[in-house]
Amino acid sequence: MIFGLVQILLFQCLGELVSKFLLPTLPGPVIGLVLLVLWLVLRKGVNAELAMVADGFSQYLGLLFVPAAVGVVLFLPQLKANAFAIISALIGSVVLTIATSALLAHFLSKKEAHE
Repeated sequence: MIFGLVQILLFQCLGELVSKFLLPTLPGPVIGLVLLVLWLVLRKGVNAELAMVADGFSQYLGLLFVPAAVGVVLFLPQLKANAFAIISALIGSVVLTIATSALLAHFLSKKEAHE
């Protein structure tokens, strides 16, 4: 379990370094997550320690939404004032996400059919 946690923290630290010195506009944890995914793709799988830590984290993901809910209540007047823009952005992002996912699934299914 410790080795899995060390892997996650290592890739987050790498992401922070890349963010600090090369890509300051991107958050370090996002870069670290991308690096971790690339590493796992190159290794062609997830080891047991990392899977155990990820399963443990996923059990408590609901707690991460508590600060967001507090922020929504705190900024409710601003959200009401900009409701149209927010709703438009949400609908647009959902449509783009679904379209991108469909195109990616279509592309990957063709690739698997050729192999």
